[in-house]
Amino acid sequence: MATKVDIFSGFLGAGKTTLIKKLIADGYNGQKIVLIENEFGQIGIDGGFLKESGIEITEMNSGCICCSLVGDFGTALKEVIDKYAPDRILIEPSGVGKLSDVVAAVKKVEGTEICGTVTVIDASKCKIYLKNFAEFYENQIKYAGTIILSRTGNIRQEKLDQAVELIKGINDHSQVITTPWELLSGVQILKAIESPLTAADMAAALLEAEEHEHHHHHHDHDHEHHHDHDEHEHEHHHDHDHEHEHHHHDHGEGCTCGCHDHDHEGHHHADEVFDSIGFETSRSFTEDGIKAALEKLDNGDYGMILRAKGIVAGEDGKWIHFDFVPGEADVRTGAADVTGKLCVIGAQVDKDKVKELFGL
Repeated sequence: MATKVDIFSGFLGAGKTTLIKKLIADGYNGQKIVLIENEFGQIGIDGGFLKESGIEITEMNSGCICCSLVGDFGTALKEVIDKYAPDRILIEPSGVGKLSDVVAAVKKVEGTEICGTVTVIDASKCKIYLKNFAEFYENQIKYAGTIILSRTGNIRQEKLDQAVELIKGINDHSQVITTPWELLSGVQILKAIESPLTAADMAAALLEAEEHEHHHHHHDHDHEHHHDHDEHEHEHHHDHDHEHEHHHHDHGEGCTCGCHDHDHEGHHHADEVFDSIGFETSRSFTEDGIKAALEKLDNGDYGMILRAKGIVAGEDGKWIHFDFVPGEADVRTGAADVTGKLCVIGAQVDKDKVKELFGL
């Protein structure tokens, strides 16, 4: 019998992990689950959060997302099925991965059946991310069977309507869940994910999306970042003259990720557009110090920071856990880790300045 696979896509900081936690607590009741996370960046920070639920976690920390999906990913998936014989595998791809790549990679693995393809979208950031990172963002919307909006509880109705309208313009065949998650049970959400459309409808819609993908590449990808001042109370002053650092990665033989074909207009590899810096540190911090640092990440002096997260030692012996997306930071105390870890992801990130900011 085929192993069921659910894929949880979504841009950096949209809330994929929070959704998965909710569904595991109330949704996949009693099922044997393995979660595969593919982090963008060198350091995986979410790994510990589900161990206590008895959920097996496989982390793939790989910069070159689509290549790892084609090669190592198929092998990893087979190993997981052989070793754990799970009822279901949940895949949480990197926030900057293309959903179409993940779907294609899973389809190549015999003995798997994709049940749900979900994209989580932060309703308050939909407009600005579509403007700046259309290639990745549109792909995640286009190929989703179900689109789940996050952070809809305290957003103005007109902004929510605008987000839904933007999404429907890219994908008008999938269900969009707009109700705040705390008002829904995991079972309700899972039901929507599992029966979005008939398989035939979905296949036809995907085929149409793929054809559209090949004919329309008119996005302006010169890395010009537009800022929607409506999104933030303060202005951003970005210095975009500095050269964007390119990451080189080795592609295995037989890699079919397509990212070598750079003449193909509009096809960018995530490594060309996004920077990820990860640090391990034994330094201790204060909650106020971390809050102040995260506030500064928002002012544009460090590049366009899209996500920061970490677990670091606190000076009072407690450990500090933090999460940051533009305009919003969450700093709390939590469990200790073997060493302090923090990760910052964005576009045109000034790495030296970020290191200095955290005193590293």
